[in-house]
Amino acid sequence: MSILSFPILRSPPSRLDKALSRDAPAQADLSRTRLARLITEGHVEIDGIIVKNPTATVSEGQSVKVLLPALEPVETLPQKIKIDIIYEDEDLLVINKVAGMVVHPAPGSPKDTLVNALLYHCQNSLSGIGGEKRPGIVHRIDKDTSGLLVVAKNDKSHHGLARQFEQHSVERVYHAFCHGVPDVASPRLKGVKGVSFEVGSVVKVSTHLARHKHDRQRQAVIFEGGKHAVTRLKVLEKFGNPQAISLIECWLETGRTHQIRAHMAHLGHSLIGDATYGRRKKISNKALNEDGFNSVNKFNRQALHASLLGFIHPLTGKYLRFSVDMPLDMQNLATGLKK
Repeated sequence: MSILSFPILRSPPSRLDKALSRDAPAQADLSRTRLARLITEGHVEIDGIIVKNPTATVSEGQSVKVLLPALEPVETLPQKIKIDIIYEDEDLLVINKVAGMVVHPAPGSPKDTLVNALLYHCQNSLSGIGGEKRPGIVHRIDKDTSGLLVVAKNDKSHHGLARQFEQHSVERVYHAFCHGVPDVASPRLKGVKGVSFEVGSVVKVSTHLARHKHDRQRQAVIFEGGKHAVTRLKVLEKFGNPQAISLIECWLETGRTHQIRAHMAHLGHSLIGDATYGRRKKISNKALNEDGFNSVNKFNRQALHASLLGFIHPLTGKYLRFSVDMPLDMQNLATGLKK
């Protein structure tokens, strides 16, 4: 356990947790949420008296002492697993996740996850998330989806990034291959509830999403209850005769579980290889030549890639923007379709 001592500065905020968040030394790397928890747990003294109320008032010049318990080790074991790190500094990392890797350990996937790999890679550079020595997973992408995600190394970075995701201000672009052609020229799309069209041949899907009543592995599109979800998409390329497959670009306004996959299925254009949302979709061997037909049938995951990620660095204020190409399996799918 370590002790952090500092004074309350001039014109303090009305609440103790806000005052401590403002006046605690920056190198202590304590978020307001963490400080509020330390207060309620009896780890904060004001002028030698323990105060457990985060909303208590304080005055300029009072002496603060914060007792910082040692970081609790997490049960998840570090594993030496190769990961593609696009960017790293003392506060965060940006990872290009491979398809097939689970982000966070769960009862069915206790090891070989991204968190296992990050615990090994970061080691002593983690300053703790919520009092635990672990990486801060701000958002996730599905096991069989590839691409970019950002991970926090400390509390302040974690809360700053989480706030941007909550405010839907993070820039996220995905590329995917889907059945059919979901473009603005489709008369069928005009009759699908929740669909509208925007300038630049953009299709907007605005619904709510909630756990499916009968299949817990799926999200259901609904229009009352659940969580609001908005996806925009545009067709980049069409394949087949008649046009059987499209390469699309999707922008996320919100980031719900399975959002793109569920929305594309709602449109009737589920993703290639998506066994959960597109199990009934088949490609006619007359629509594609042998190369294209075989490329589609051999593709064994949802053809979805998180290709671009942009956000404000929570500590420096600098806007960071990263992009990565589609992985080899999706590039090979594109090559087969073009043949």
